[in-house]
Amino acid sequence: MHKPRELFYQNGLRFSCIRCSACCRYESGFVFLSEEDLAPLIKALNLPRHEFEGLYCTWIPSGTVDRLSLKEKPNLDCIFWNNGCLVYENRPLQCRTFPFWDSILAGAGAWERAAQDCPGVGQGTLHSFDEIADALEQGTARRLIQRMRNIR
Repeated sequence: MHKPRELFYQNGLRFSCIRCSACCRYESGFVFLSEEDLAPLIKALNLPRHEFEGLYCTWIPSGTVDRLSLKEKPNLDCIFWNNGCLVYENRPLQCRTFPFWDSILAGAGAWERAAQDCPGVGQGTLHSFDEIADALEQGTARRLIQRMRNIR
């Protein structure tokens, strides 16, 4: 019987969002949405769903399906960034759980690389292993909005 590998974040990790917007700007990336993400955004902006999707969303190919994501501006900023997040209180789970994502928690090296881009990583509030595990679970448990791709 072998011992389970100890996770580098077993004793927690420090992170405090300083709202610098480094994670929202300058680089291309997808903010995939679930129904639970979409509902508060639609309500906050007081738009019908089809209008919200037309203005702020795009479909991204992923295997045999397309997934709904927030759009980016031509300069690669998030569609909701304008001198700060315009929907901060209603931001999607993916945004709320940053930097506690599988890709960033894959190892200490990935965490250190994230710290190079985000001044809040490694600073501020100590988040326990349980808090981090909960953020990871929320991320993997959510059901993203998707549709079958129209392949011709």
